[in-house]
Amino acid sequence: MTDALPTNDAATGDASMGNGLARSAGALAGLKVIDLTRVLGGPYCTMILSDHGAEVIKVEPPQGDEVREWGPPFHGDAASYFIGVNRNKKSIALDLAKPSGRAVLLRMLEDADVLVENFKPGSMEKWGLGYEEVLSKKFPRLVHCRVSGFGATGPRGGLPGYDAIIQAMVGLMSVNGTPETAPVRMGTPIVDLATGLYSSIGILMALQERARSGQGQYVDMTLHDCGMALLHPQAANYLLNDKRPKATGNPHPNIAPYSAFRTRTCEIFVACGNDPAFRKFCAFLGLDGLPEDPRFRTNGDRVTNREALAAILEQRLSTEDGHDLTDRLLAAGLPAGPVLNVDEALAAPHTAHREMVTQLGEFRALGTPIKLSRTPGGTRAAPPAFNQHGEDVLAAHGYSPEEIAALKAEGVLIEKRR
Repeated sequence: MTDALPTNDAATGDASMGNGLARSAGALAGLKVIDLTRVLGGPYCTMILSDHGAEVIKVEPPQGDEVREWGPPFHGDAASYFIGVNRNKKSIALDLAKPSGRAVLLRMLEDADVLVENFKPGSMEKWGLGYEEVLSKKFPRLVHCRVSGFGATGPRGGLPGYDAIIQAMVGLMSVNGTPETAPVRMGTPIVDLATGLYSSIGILMALQERARSGQGQYVDMTLHDCGMALLHPQAANYLLNDKRPKATGNPHPNIAPYSAFRTRTCEIFVACGNDPAFRKFCAFLGLDGLPEDPRFRTNGDRVTNREALAAILEQRLSTEDGHDLTDRLLAAGLPAGPVLNVDEALAAPHTAHREMVTQLGEFRALGTPIKLSRTPGGTRAAPPAFNQHGEDVLAAHGYSPEEIAALKAEGVLIEKRR
């Protein structure tokens, strides 16, 4: 973002400035995070922490976080991909390939609680910043989280990993799509996002344990493991029946009816998770005899005969206004909803009520889904421009104006992206 966008005024409690703003110091106030990550998994993790009060100092390489260029669309010199996951952070650009750059990092770590990085395994060790050999001894309370593709060891240890590649390798693509299509990449970078979520959980677990032991630890997070952890229920099914899971499209592999159906106005999704819900759903639609049909009495029966059931339901639903019908189904306690496009979902009244679109001045993004009653989190500042806070961060760590000028002259503090 550009410097013209709002900075850190949201935490004052002035709700008039926008939506989804932080109205407390946050549950993680006082926590200091040094963020060496780029792209998505790591930055998503640190944004979660920053939403809830952690001070996150984003240390960018001389070329900057490459997703600043992953557009269009752009705002100023930053792409939407960067804007969406880097709010509430301070940015300093350092050349860690230089010994004096690493010296700055070590000074920043002196009072830090968490270090998050996603360098290729071995990079930190090559720079003399390995956790076991150096950081754990210099900073015994530090929680060091590394996000990598496959980890440092094993048959693929040290190799690079990317969201779509991991989706392919762990089987996620094989269960996405329809029986007629080839495997399909999921439309959102689900592995990167899940890795960010799991990483934030791992960090908070390590901090909770540190409160008891006084000791930090190393949190080893990989795209491979996090992607594989999403294989439910397909992995559970295979481990029980030894049958290779296949793509089923919208229908759930274990439940029926649990799928999308056409109506007169739109597609809707219906989810009947148990036999009583199915009976109630049929009664609502005036199909009272359907639950007594031997093909549909139990969930197992319905899964076996899902195509016959789908044909009956689609014929019944074909004359309905899907939007009105799903409102009435939900009001009756039956899970159903219209299949919306992204713009429709973002504009929905309940989205606004839950403050899931946050706005601070010109900055707009998805809001935090974590709602805490006493210490609510949210937007505090727009995503930073490259090195926007470099001099301020250095000054806060005891560097004099002369020392800062020397770091600039040496090419350690980077003012413009290379």
